Amino acid sequence: MLVTLNEVLPAAKAGKYAVGLFNTVNLEMAKGVLAAAEELRSPVIIGTAEVLLPCAGLEDLASILIPLAKKASVPVVLHFDHGLTLEKIHQAMDLGFTSVMYDCSTLDFAGNCEAVAALTREAHSRGISVEAELGHVGANAGNGDHSIYTDPEEAKRFYEATGVDALAVAIGTAHGAYKEKPRLDFDRLSEIAAAVDTPLVLHGGSGLSDFDFQETIRRGIAKVNIFTDINCAAADAAHDGWKPGCGLTSLMPAITAAVKEATMRKMELFGSKNRA
Repeated sequence: MLVTLNEVLPAAKAGKYAVGLFNTVNLEMAKGVLAAAEELRSPVIIGTAEVLLPCAGLEDLASILIPLAKKASVPVVLHFDHGLTLEKIHQAMDLGFTSVMYDCSTLDFAGNCEAVAALTREAHSRGISVEAELGHVGANAGNGDHSIYTDPEEAKRFYEATGVDALAVAIGTAHGAYKEKPRLDFDRLSEIAAAVDTPLVLHGGSGLSDFDFQETIRRGIAKVNIFTDINCAAADAAHDGWKPGCGLTSLMPAITAAVKEATMRKMELFGSKNRA
């Protein structure tokens, strides 16, 4: 069933578990993620991000993901992650995405508030949920400076000004595969969770330790973004299964199975099993 963030994240926040967003750029990945959700009876968030659109465009993905989500027997949010331009965000909404993220985190506080608030009003009028980011989760450059951390008091003001349905916070994570062990500011996360009512989101999740995930969820994270882990699982399955004369169709079942397995591990870790 196709739902919004508001139909899965408040329960996760209250129940001290998290729902995973697993970005899916083709049919094999989507089938793997949804098969994991069905088997574990877990709510799930699928979708893509603006930086991933060269891999698969919004129209192509919508034509695949929306029918699969509607057919699923568990709640499925179709989310456009890290939307950077209003053009693409509007396209996602028009195509049937039930949730969007407007990433204005590189703007100053006032600019971020103003832009996100305007988009939130529009999206809510169409029954679409909105995620935003305060602070900035950067790329993993291996230089020890991964993010501009979220200030708890600013988070409270931001939520009150925008009315977003989910807020991504910067506490020391980074996008992509980690080149060094991340050092997360758990106390800062607890302060943010105490200051705002909206569910909190952890970006840059791939590669964190089990303890990191469990501790961030215990302290208030209700949504965790994952891509690198399942993306690499798919590539590893293709690599390991290939031999001379092997065609793509011979590799597809193993790719889907590998994505399913990697997704199930995360769902069990996040505590979303049997929460659908």
